[in-house]
Amino acid sequence: MLRIAVPNKGSLADASIEILKEAGYRQRTDSRDLVLIDAANGVEFYYLRPRDIAIYVGSGELEAGITGRDLLIDSGARAREILSLDFGASTFRFAGPVQEKLSLDSISGKRVATAYPGLVEKHLADLKISADVVRLDGAVESSVRLGVADVIADVVSTGNTLRQAGLAIFGDPILVSEAILITGNSTSVATELEILIRRLQGVVTARQYVLLDYDIPKASVDQACAITPGLESPTISPLQKPDWVAVRAMVLRKDTNRLMDELWALGARGILVTDIHACRL
Repeated sequence: MLRIAVPNKGSLADASIEILKEAGYRQRTDSRDLVLIDAANGVEFYYLRPRDIAIYVGSGELEAGITGRDLLIDSGARAREILSLDFGASTFRFAGPVQEKLSLDSISGKRVATAYPGLVEKHLADLKISADVVRLDGAVESSVRLGVADVIADVVSTGNTLRQAGLAIFGDPILVSEAILITGNSTSVATELEILIRRLQGVVTARQYVLLDYDIPKASVDQACAITPGLESPTISPLQKPDWVAVRAMVLRKDTNRLMDELWALGARGILVTDIHACRL
């Protein structure tokens, strides 16, 4: 039976359960449950602290898990990313006192406070910068004012919290993170895990794409297909009207309204958008 780790709390927990449900797996209804067996799919789900998931998977105790890319790197575990899940996005940045106008080069020799020491140490090593990394469990924005650190490395969304603490972002992002599916470093993948990957990939794709249907004069069909090429090729069907055809193609959800405007200007009519609930591509 395939054993999968799922975040038991935090920003990734609810979204992880939702994507697994959409992929056809049972999930717990009581947040106090630590284990759930989905016998129909041959899977056991273990609900663990997000920071511990990479350790369990890397040790081989569990075959797969959902965690953050940041947590995987920070753990140093012998595990690898096999699928990005397109939720839980976050960006890690350096920040320091506004008045100092810092750059990456100025980090050398300074104290860097962070809740992700493994991630930051690896990044600094990649940049060949020597600094003292100070581990804190939270509220790292206060560390500079309290004299514990000179700069910080933390998750940044709007930047409002940093500005309130008198800090400003500097340098390129340390990491752009999101929820990911991980497994051990073994090159072999069990059949049950392949099924899990295909199901989750199907959900991710279904969330990102929609079906776009429209009618178009035959004279404009090549231009229309250039606008909506689909994944492989658009489906073109004849209409009762001899000089018109119906076209169906998958398009990115985020581009839908722009594509509809372009098709309308080209002469397309009867433009319809349909959600995709699941797919295999």
